[in-house]
Amino acid sequence: MRRLGYLQLDPISTVAPPQHLVLWSRLGSAYDRAELDRLLWEERKLIEWRAFLWPAEDLPVLRARMRRRHRVPSSANFVKEHATFRRYVLRELERRGPLLSREIETHSSMSLEPHDWWGNRKMGLMLEVLSSRGEVAIVGRRGRQRVWDLAERWYPETETLPWPRAEKLTAERRLRALGVVRDKRKDRWLAHPEATDGPVPDRATLVSPFDRLIHDRDRAEALWDFHYRLEMYVPKLKREYGYYVLPLLVGDRLVGRAEPVFDTKSRTLRVLGAWGDTSRLPEALDDLAACLGAERVER
Repeated sequence: MRRLGYLQLDPISTVAPPQHLVLWSRLGSAYDRAELDRLLWEERKLIEWRAFLWPAEDLPVLRARMRRRHRVPSSANFVKEHATFRRYVLRELERRGPLLSREIETHSSMSLEPHDWWGNRKMGLMLEVLSSRGEVAIVGRRGRQRVWDLAERWYPETETLPWPRAEKLTAERRLRALGVVRDKRKDRWLAHPEATDGPVPDRATLVSPFDRLIHDRDRAEALWDFHYRLEMYVPKLKREYGYYVLPLLVGDRLVGRAEPVFDTKSRTLRVLGAWGDTSRLPEALDDLAACLGAERVER
């Protein structure tokens, strides 16, 4: 997690949730998915904020970003408009928390007019806004439901970083995590001082669409001449490959792609399609099946 910088969360998990898929790609079948929950909710070495997981030592930088959210017009205006509702939510969490959003009754002061993104789920919207500003925190999960509490009861005390310093640290950590970034102003590539050009393990693995290796699609294409787009929002008849296709990484090359789907009921890992050089795909699939606890692999 320290090397990656962060992990993105997403509800779509045709194979596995992206945070688990990213860690499996790097650690192999030895990766224990229960470890992530332990680090999050028991040891508190990781933090969930704004649909990402972060190392807890990044909290000073995150808090600087939280303070900036107080100045965002949409956030500031929402909180100002619904000041009574905000106080109610914070008071309920202080008195009764930790709580699921549905365990907090909707306050009469909240407008019933549907929100453009959130519809009538105004409690969820308020909690998201308060979380982005560092007033409440996600402190656990019940199934897929988030558990909320006051941030002051969950986050430890940290130093206060001024925004320019936080920005600089963010840029430094981004370069370290990516290893290589493009300087568009000078049209050149910049490598982190600690990056090495040593041998890469000859291992085959599938890569999550949310993996930092390829999440910048233009960067991935420039580095590996590998054009990749996630097509789950593309109409089926217009897809070039499939709904949730994963690039195949062999050593230090992106050589192909495949669309695996894990059926949790039958414990079967199926491959709906494969493209490019897939000669090492069985190796990656067997390792993925072992991590998922799949009993069969159908190619």
